[in-house]
Amino acid sequence: MLALTDKFGRPITDLRISITDHCNYKCVYCRTGNDGALYADLPFADYLRMTRVLVGMGIKKVRITGGEPLLRKGVVEFVRNVAKLRSGDGEPLDIAITTNGHLLAEMAEPLKDAGLQRVTVSMDAVDPDRFARITRVPGGYDNVLAGIRAARRVGLWPLKVNCVLMRGFNEDQIIPFGMFAREEGVIVRFIEFMPLEEDRVWSPKTVVTLDEILHRMSEYRPLVEIPHERSETARRYHFDDGVGEIGIIAPVSHPFCGHCSRIRITSDGKIRTCLFSVWDHDLHGLMRRGASDDELAEFIRGVVQRKEERHHIGEPDFVPASRTMVHIGG
Repeated sequence: MLALTDKFGRPITDLRISITDHCNYKCVYCRTGNDGALYADLPFADYLRMTRVLVGMGIKKVRITGGEPLLRKGVVEFVRNVAKLRSGDGEPLDIAITTNGHLLAEMAEPLKDAGLQRVTVSMDAVDPDRFARITRVPGGYDNVLAGIRAARRVGLWPLKVNCVLMRGFNEDQIIPFGMFAREEGVIVRFIEFMPLEEDRVWSPKTVVTLDEILHRMSEYRPLVEIPHERSETARRYHFDDGVGEIGIIAPVSHPFCGHCSRIRITSDGKIRTCLFSVWDHDLHGLMRRGASDDELAEFIRGVVQRKEERHHIGEPDFVPASRTMVHIGG
């Protein structure tokens, strides 16, 4: 089967598949705090079939997302089944999960044994009180820290900790996170705040940019840039003494759309070709109507040919995505 490539010549090798839009946190940059899940979870067999078809088309990396994916009973067995798939060249898949980490301490070892290789933990403050204000969950910080340490202990590596920065809210956490990266032996990645939250409060003024992050971190210790692949979302740095790694994902100030290799499937089985798409493509609806794997692949190929060239964040013609982040899949 021909490799999956869009009309701009970008190979599509990374799948992000959401298995729920339920979440046990209500982070202020994501949720209103009032609305819950909006879309149905599908049977794991359906997610597995979608994944298998896409792997047959050239997908090499699979990231399981949500909502909070560790809330789904059966997620360990799903990881085990995905790990049995092989890419076109016969190599094992690169399988990762993005999680808020609240349940990770007890699940890290079973997930590793099932075939999970990497984990990314969303964590937006290293101060317990600030963390509680952001997540609106008292006492969650200790759970997440325990989850990070458990994941590292069982060898889920590289272990990344993602922090979304919002001006006036948690930009004072930049240097503390630099210290955290060095002390805990994890990769900390800062993410520029994007217009994907339910409250729709985003404005350019809320964005703490890559250049500002670098400047602030240099007040702590100098950073040295690490070469990275063109399709990587993060610009990577280590500290001058080689201890601790920092990444910065800067879709607002330094877009990387030109080398995008990703496709997304929502928890209700819709394909999204970009985080900022204004429409979905109903892959699961086609499955319900009895489509064969070949018909699914043909549909996917047609959808990918309509993949957007880039987003338009901050431009006069920008139209917000048709779904917010938690309902797309992180």
